[in-house]
Amino acid sequence: MTPDELYTKSVQGPFILAGPCALESFEVAMTAAKVLAEIASRLGVTVIFKSSFDKANRTSVESFRGPGLDEGVKWLARIKEETGLPIVTDIHSPEQAEPVAAVVDVLQIPAFLCRQTDLLVAAGKTGRIVNVKKGQFVAPQDMAHVVEKIRSTGNNHIWLTERGSSFGYHNLVVDMRSLSIMKDLGCPVVFDATHSVQLPSGLGGKSGGQREFVPVLSRCAVAGGASGVFMEVHPDPDVALCDGPNSWPLDQTEDLIKDLLAGWSIKYAC
Repeated sequence: MTPDELYTKSVQGPFILAGPCALESFEVAMTAAKVLAEIASRLGVTVIFKSSFDKANRTSVESFRGPGLDEGVKWLARIKEETGLPIVTDIHSPEQAEPVAAVVDVLQIPAFLCRQTDLLVAAGKTGRIVNVKKGQFVAPQDMAHVVEKIRSTGNNHIWLTERGSSFGYHNLVVDMRSLSIMKDLGCPVVFDATHSVQLPSGLGGKSGGQREFVPVLSRCAVAGGASGVFMEVHPDPDVALCDGPNSWPLDQTEDLIKDLLAGWSIKYAC
């Protein structure tokens, strides 16, 4: 599936972005990818494998970040080749756009970088789908300026992701109205089900999370008009090296996706 074909599918129907937060090992990543590929085949749903070669915005300087660009891109290329899944991963600087786009289908812009013009333009110029996480500090209406920056490159393949708003005090709040507001910008909208239940810096030197609320929030988002759902999944979240407290267990992922597909099947009158 080409990035153009993937974008067309994302406009036409629901899709899932899922995988471990960070590439903590090739084995963990491949285990998750193979399970997700099987789920995609059984349920007939578009699944994009997600994982990061570098988590540059960690709470502590001692926090695990990932294998880095060179090794990480090699792992993602192998996962794509062996599972057939499209790939999405984060970039943090303009110079990363081209080498990462040579392998992945979707370039993801982290929430704290969503206003960085050079980064957005570099991502747009690759021609890949660009998924921008709405900053915790950004009003949904203001994502219009983000879209404009990417479209200035001639690239209209853009997804916008809601991942909660921060008012401090180690918590995030999701305003479901933002799904409708961003959808009106002419882009498929994604709901980040697992980062939305994160408790930033909630455990002192690292973030906490409330993964028990992942199902209810993701169901609400589907009902509210989200075209896609993003979720960090892990074979054993309690030992994950990154975002474990808010990650969803891999062995419960198929059941959750079934629930979301049931929600997506409902046709509303207004």
